[in-house]
Amino acid sequence: MRTLARTGEPDQGDGPGADSARRLHADSGLPDRVFRAVARGGGSLVLVVMLLVGGFLLYRAWQALRKVGVPAFLTTAEWDPDAGHFGIAAVIIGTVLIAAVAIVIAVPMAIGTALYISEYAPARLRRTLVSTVDLMAAVPSVVYGLWGLFFLQGTVIGLARWLSTYFGWIPLFHVDGADPHDPLATATVYTASTFVAGIVVAMMVTPIICSIIREVFSQAPVGEREGAYALGATRWGMIRSVVLPYGMGGMIGGTMLGLGRALGETIGVYLVISPIFVIQPHILQSGTSSVSSLIALRYGEASPLGMSALMAAGLALFLMTLVVNFAASSIVARSRSGATAE
Repeated sequence: MRTLARTGEPDQGDGPGADSARRLHADSGLPDRVFRAVARGGGSLVLVVMLLVGGFLLYRAWQALRKVGVPAFLTTAEWDPDAGHFGIAAVIIGTVLIAAVAIVIAVPMAIGTALYISEYAPARLRRTLVSTVDLMAAVPSVVYGLWGLFFLQGTVIGLARWLSTYFGWIPLFHVDGADPHDPLATATVYTASTFVAGIVVAMMVTPIICSIIREVFSQAPVGEREGAYALGATRWGMIRSVVLPYGMGGMIGGTMLGLGRALGETIGVYLVISPIFVIQPHILQSGTSSVSSLIALRYGEASPLGMSALMAAGLALFLMTLVVNFAASSIVARSRSGATAE
């Protein structure tokens, strides 16, 4: 048997190769090997399904992309496949604007709610709040859409008019045809807008973002929390110096996941907006569109070329969502909380 000298070096009298380090091999056992195979198979299956979805969309979209060309498809705002003039410039911009409004509204609410649940709420109330947030994430999107259509749309007009009156010099808040000095001016210019759709989508994605951020906040190291208190920090000082830096990866990951959901939201947006096919950058003004609502609106009446054009729009949305999710994964993996979670 090979022995080690007191200095830790291998005994040279053990024959050839005795000075080489011995490699240890542990038999993981059948259960570990089965679990590893199942985990790898599950991960591979997800990749295969994703590739099949992308391949299917590309196959169905090829007719439309070949007819107008990819550059024209990306830069044309008009949508008239039967006449050979169609593109996603308008709907892509509308999709991004709706998602941006939703994220701007949802992220502060989600972070504040997550901080209160994980750091301030009593234990009994904390369990109730966690269950409530999880239940909000399970509410069907059509319910949010109906809420936005019948309640929010009329309620938010005053806020939209105020923003347009005092911040209309910013192109984003400008509304064509609105006269803030005319008390009898119609309010329909503020309905069915990107702003209303963004609020509806924000209500949908806030519970998802909040759940992820709260979970990461709750895993902040106890030792560092106690160390901050020992150095005289207040609770907010501890949160600012320990919890928030540690949870940065979770906040970014939750935000990106919510953004991916916001980009693909269909029914809630479809019920609220008034579809138009022109580039409309004014978020308070009536009229906008999105890729998902376009597909829902035109699917039933589409010709073969129109169906191919809708598949091309779906392919663009699919690729956009993939880019967002991969960017989120890359950022989270480089963060402290993401590295700890691995």
